[in-house]
Amino acid sequence: METADTMTLEQKVYRMFILGYEEENPKANHGFMKALRAGLGGVIFFTRNITDKEKFRDAVRIIKNNSAQGIFLSIDQEGGRVERTLNLYGGSHYLSARAAAAKGAEFVKQQTQWISQELNYLGLNMNFSPVLDVDTNPDNPVIADRSYSNDADEVIKYGKIVIDTYKQNGIIPVGKHFPGHGDTNVDSHLDMPVVDLSMHELEKIHIKPFKSLACDLGAIMVAHVHYKAFDTERIPASISKNVINYLRNTLAFKGLIISDDMVMGGIKRFSAFEACKRGILAGVNMFIYRNADEKTLDLIERIIKAVREGEIPEEKIDESVNYILNV
Repeated sequence: METADTMTLEQKVYRMFILGYEEENPKANHGFMKALRAGLGGVIFFTRNITDKEKFRDAVRIIKNNSAQGIFLSIDQEGGRVERTLNLYGGSHYLSARAAAAKGAEFVKQQTQWISQELNYLGLNMNFSPVLDVDTNPDNPVIADRSYSNDADEVIKYGKIVIDTYKQNGIIPVGKHFPGHGDTNVDSHLDMPVVDLSMHELEKIHIKPFKSLACDLGAIMVAHVHYKAFDTERIPASISKNVINYLRNTLAFKGLIISDDMVMGGIKRFSAFEACKRGILAGVNMFIYRNADEKTLDLIERIIKAVREGEIPEEKIDESVNYILNV
């Protein structure tokens, strides 16, 4: 059985990354294939990769055949505005979380079953869903109908159905965006939102779904949002030691902690290396980068060098690898 002790440092660090590629055929991206053979931990697929079901299934097979180990094959397939199969259907094929919830629990379960069957057919094993954000801000430009409700208990109700259905179908569900993106008025793809709620307010509403469902989730994605209740420094939750410690210790979360896409505006005030270094020291287990380009591969190599030179403790890498292998 594979353990952190049986892996090289290079394999361990590559295992901490989930990368995307721009082409339809992964073989066309030499950097991506190099990362895959070096021990890449996961792949994230976007609309650009999925133009035809059979061609995509072939791409997934190529990735599996060139990966030295089990690998997370992931997608953002929420329904509504966030679907990666738009090219297959000429647009959105599933209802948004809000619209699905309006049809009731049975429909939410049925739609999740349909999505699961499609992901199984395509060969995928991880979905960045459900959205567990409580949509309390009517001016929120990025969450809105991606949330099941503005009521935390409703979010828990539907989130639980979605999580259970994915797990029954062999899909790893990833709850997002901890500790709650629902009260923001800035899109974290563009810039870092700031949430100025007290810890009491966060726990009463926004953290509540994560607290309730933490034991059911294989992984949680952390937001590129600054929460004043956690940090006085202007730092996003995605690389905050206080946020990650809270998730591990207060909520007793035992699954994977994954960053949101590390090229988003919400993290741009830090260099790529500084952001990853802070994230690793904080306890983030995996980082998403949408493109396996030269810059991203150079970053991974720089992290390997920083571990070798003692700038980043290897124990933090081992800790993450053990969480990854466990899931």
